[in-house]
Amino acid sequence: MTASIVILGVFVADACFRADRPPNMGETLLGNSFALGPGGKGSNQAVATARAGGDARFLTRLGRDTFAEMALKTWADAGVTPVITQHDDAYTGAAYIFVEEATGDNAIIICPGVAQTISPADIDAWSHEISSARVFMTQLEQPMDAAFHALRMAREASTTTILNPAPAASLPDGMLGYCDYVTPNETEAEGLTGIAVTSLDDARRAADGLMAAGARAAIITLGARGALYHDGERSVHVPAFDAGPVHETTGAGDAFNGAFATALARGDDPVDAVRFGSAAAGLSVTRPGAANSMPMREEIEALLAR
Repeated sequence: MTASIVILGVFVADACFRADRPPNMGETLLGNSFALGPGGKGSNQAVATARAGGDARFLTRLGRDTFAEMALKTWADAGVTPVITQHDDAYTGAAYIFVEEATGDNAIIICPGVAQTISPADIDAWSHEISSARVFMTQLEQPMDAAFHALRMAREASTTTILNPAPAASLPDGMLGYCDYVTPNETEAEGLTGIAVTSLDDARRAADGLMAAGARAAIITLGARGALYHDGERSVHVPAFDAGPVHETTGAGDAFNGAFATALARGDDPVDAVRFGSAAAGLSVTRPGAANSMPMREEIEALLAR
């Protein structure tokens, strides 16, 4: 196991509907299938981290309900250590996911529930976990002020910091200055920089913009085109890994981030860590679900060795 990787984020129960197309407003369609399972970007990333071989510790809030029971079982099965509080007066999060049958593309509505009340005071309560971690990672599903406070706390403790700026949102001034790595996809990179990412050159210009705002390095994930690592000294395109037919893309970014964090925590060079993350993402899209699609370390290493 690598040294500890602490992830701040949200758990939600994913209600996943597959159909040939999304319904129009006011229209009812017959779907092809339905599944209920664990999700939430932070939780998915914690599961991905643990399954990739990392010592994952997850910080969040849960209710006391059926979905909370699902969360605790998911983490126990994956080997994630929960560092959480539970609350009787609010619900555990849930998400609606539509998956287009032919392409595997998805659209999502998320309701974070009690995790939407995570505050800087919670971060202070979790300060030991954050400050003693090798790597700290967060996203933007919980409140922004909590994420900002946690990134600052981690950086001041010399913990390596990763921000996955998803779902897309404007960042407060100075937030990227506490990020060793920022990992947007093309849409998120455009939202943060104003640069439409349609080519590798666009991705490099967007990465430069993120670094100008304070990030030490940017990794822009490019879907079927792989990922770009850019730190001002090196700019390396890592092609996507073909692990088989695409089933759905839900959770691919989370698989990438969890595996990337795991590789960094064990001391890999950042470009090698991007390759490890890209291989994990390549495997994840061949499987249904999000948390359930996260590959094991042995599978990732086998794909890298091909």
